[in-house]
Amino acid sequence: MTDTAQPRGVSVATVLHDLADSRALDLELLAGGDGLDRRITIPHTQKTGLALAGFADYLRAGRILVFGESEVRYIESLGSNGRARVLHEVVARDIPCILVTDGHMPAAEAIEECDRARVPLLRTRAATPEAMARMSAVLDVYLAARGVVHGVLMDILGLGVLMVGESGIGKSECALDLVVRGHRLVADDAVELRCRAQSYVIGTCPDLTRHHMEIRGLGLINVQDLFGVASTRSSKRVELVVQLERWEHGREYDRLGLDDEYYECVGVRIPMIRMPVAPGRNVAMLVEVAARNQLLRARGHHSARRLVDRLNQQLAPGAADAGAGEAL
Repeated sequence: MTDTAQPRGVSVATVLHDLADSRALDLELLAGGDGLDRRITIPHTQKTGLALAGFADYLRAGRILVFGESEVRYIESLGSNGRARVLHEVVARDIPCILVTDGHMPAAEAIEECDRARVPLLRTRAATPEAMARMSAVLDVYLAARGVVHGVLMDILGLGVLMVGESGIGKSECALDLVVRGHRLVADDAVELRCRAQSYVIGTCPDLTRHHMEIRGLGLINVQDLFGVASTRSSKRVELVVQLERWEHGREYDRLGLDDEYYECVGVRIPMIRMPVAPGRNVAMLVEVAARNQLLRARGHHSARRLVDRLNQQLAPGAADAGAGEAL
């Protein structure tokens, strides 16, 4: 697996252009046009009035600085020399850009300092909370940790199941059997993964191979053309990983399902099960049952642990004496 755990930077120019095209947030460039190549590396915006009061150490490089009404009014309350000094200190902290909200016009000194330091100065008519929320949502997509894994991603009963394993183990054949059973294909062979909100993973398929599957002996097939539009989907959250492994004689395999295993990708741990593959085993049926069982576990129903708990209760000394008394 190719895992890019560190978030990638995005230029201010890219964000400005894409937001203008999508109309998610109206942005106007007021100054610092020469610095549009500056890169944003942190998705969360910062709004710290303390930086204007002399505590500039709280400013973090690579993070957009937001000026709301309180910051704009505070800067206006300073004299010309005071405004220039404060703003000079702020733009020297390697911030990618400054965003002024509520349609306020920043002081002339702000425009001059941003032009001098090549720090883009942007303005939006949106209110501060709305502007920060929309900007963070957009940046979360750009800066999400990404990776590519060799496997097959399926939507089984609403659960995103990623099947991984060595080449030739039968991942695509298993996925095809699942599609015939009415489940949906997301990606075959190469699955693009990206982390969202630092807590869950979204899997998609590269545009070039979308809806296609490689089956040895058949070649490339288009699943959507063969089985209809309901047989595929463009993306799915990965909630279970099935590791397909060749059956090895003499190797110990989990017989009870009490131990939890996890598969880590793009910095997130996902529940995983190991599925031995051997002649005569209906792997597709087993993967479907594993998905059903995972759905039950997510609702708090762990069949193996409940059985073990009942067994322990039966074997407890008090329970054994009570059973003997009832027998007499």
